[in-house]
Amino acid sequence: MGFISLKNVRKVYRVGNEKVVALGRVNIEIERGEICCILGTSGSGKSTLLNIMAGLEKLSRGTVAIAGTDVTGFSEKKWALFRQKNIGFVFQSYGLMPSLTALKNVAMPLVFMGTGKNERFKRSAHMLKAVGLGDRMLHKPTQMSGGQQQRVGIARAFVSHPKIIFADEPTGNLDSKTSREVMGIMVSMAEEYGETLVIVTHDLEIAKFARRIITIHDGYVVNDSRSDTPGGSTERKDAV
Repeated sequence: MGFISLKNVRKVYRVGNEKVVALGRVNIEIERGEICCILGTSGSGKSTLLNIMAGLEKLSRGTVAIAGTDVTGFSEKKWALFRQKNIGFVFQSYGLMPSLTALKNVAMPLVFMGTGKNERFKRSAHMLKAVGLGDRMLHKPTQMSGGQQQRVGIARAFVSHPKIIFADEPTGNLDSKTSREVMGIMVSMAEEYGETLVIVTHDLEIAKFARRIITIHDGYVVNDSRSDTPGGSTERKDAV
């Protein structure tokens, strides 16, 4: 069993009297420390798949296990506690609190974990320096560029050293140069800390930063390829 294991996962939405199949029968095993991308066009089911892995949506059928724990039937409360301890998020829209400084935004996950003030600010400052924002700690989001805001988002996702980072279209609001810089930072940090990184994107150039690309189309996995280095594939498996 993989570190993240999805078996026969299916998601069906009801729209009036109609059934809309967002995910067919999906089987995926993601290993611990793997840098993986779920690639697909709009409406392919990629974001639904991420939301199911993160417990943000309920699946219609199948099972999901993370780090050996079957999370399929978790209540919202159990999921919230599980995410707090194990999962970090990087959002397309940054998800920062506009009234808080970069330092306090990064410290938020540690507040919920009960980390003392001095320790959480020490760790948050370290993470901001790691993403190149040592001189922006006291700036608020409105005082920063999009790329800088996303770096704050990355620092926040990594500050509690979660087992898994989910990044949903993390460069969707950035230009191509800034996108490459942000992806480079995120992948390097995941490798440094040995954390599992799952990126969802429609952009093949962003997908190439991953060591594995899972392509999804109309709710089904249609391709799964791996490479030892980003940008190239050494193993290819076409899904049936």
